[in-house]
Amino acid sequence: MSRSCHVAVVGATGAVGVEMIKTLEKRNFPVGKLSLFASARSKGKTLPYKGKPVPVQELTHDCFKGVEIALFSAGAGRSREFAADAVRAGAVVVDNSSAFRMDEGVPLVVPEINPEDIKLHKGVIANPNCSTIIMLMPLWPLHQAAKLRRVIVSTYQAASGAGAQAMAELEDQTRDVLAGKPAVPKIMPHRYAFNLFSHNTKIAPNGYNEEENKMVKETWKIFHDETIKICPTCIRVPVLRAHSESIVAEFERPLSVEQARQILARSPGVKLVDDRDKNLFPMPIDATEQYDCLVGRIREDLSQPNSLALFVAGDQLLKGAALNAVQIAEVLIK
Repeated sequence: MSRSCHVAVVGATGAVGVEMIKTLEKRNFPVGKLSLFASARSKGKTLPYKGKPVPVQELTHDCFKGVEIALFSAGAGRSREFAADAVRAGAVVVDNSSAFRMDEGVPLVVPEINPEDIKLHKGVIANPNCSTIIMLMPLWPLHQAAKLRRVIVSTYQAASGAGAQAMAELEDQTRDVLAGKPAVPKIMPHRYAFNLFSHNTKIAPNGYNEEENKMVKETWKIFHDETIKICPTCIRVPVLRAHSESIVAEFERPLSVEQARQILARSPGVKLVDDRDKNLFPMPIDATEQYDCLVGRIREDLSQPNSLALFVAGDQLLKGAALNAVQIAEVLIK
């Protein structure tokens, strides 16, 4: 692949697509040509890249000629419909949807964890679910040190995880409630302002919703280890951007709080925010627009030996989506 390459962003006008364009620019990705694709209703719009407007084109089955890397963030349906066209045209697809994550032969990659899996691709590389990425960023280096046995995780997921429309609904409902008006759900199934509710995905026969089951299965695939026991609870909270997670991790070997702090302080992609004196720990407002996942509140689990509790916050639109995809592309061109 050439050093300067033709990059396409599919779903360019969505919340993640916009962040993909910004991330390509901020990280000085060697874009020789940038093509932006979206649905027919976005045709003719422009989006800025390096100070210049780039036109948005309609996504079609024959629009990928010359594209070398295609960053997809248009939903699973669009990915299933158009990814094969991009691959046939010679592109490598980095897909942010759930369409191919669990397919055999499709690498599921977090570059700080399993970059070696990228070379196994057959035209498509999958971006993991945002909640999975944010959980695994601090757990991976600890897993390497003491081997994970069990994880109990509760997520506090922002509106950004459901896209720009959900973010707008949270803002609108908040204004309505403060003005004494009723909050009318349109995008989310329940009132979002000043409320929280179980993640708005279908409940599976095992009692866990799709988001929770993703966290289990994707962790196993990324870590190449299905022996890790995982119990997730995923919750929507009225935060605009950046997910947070409360994690209890049990290890096979002892790992002290200080050892964990030292490991995390030097781990790529995470930033230690763990000031007990100031009661300062990770917050979504501080994680917003940050590349690193913030990790802190590291303490011994009082209920179980060889177990630590911690709290993490990460930007769902960046490390949970756009940044991770661009990082995969960076590995591809090396």
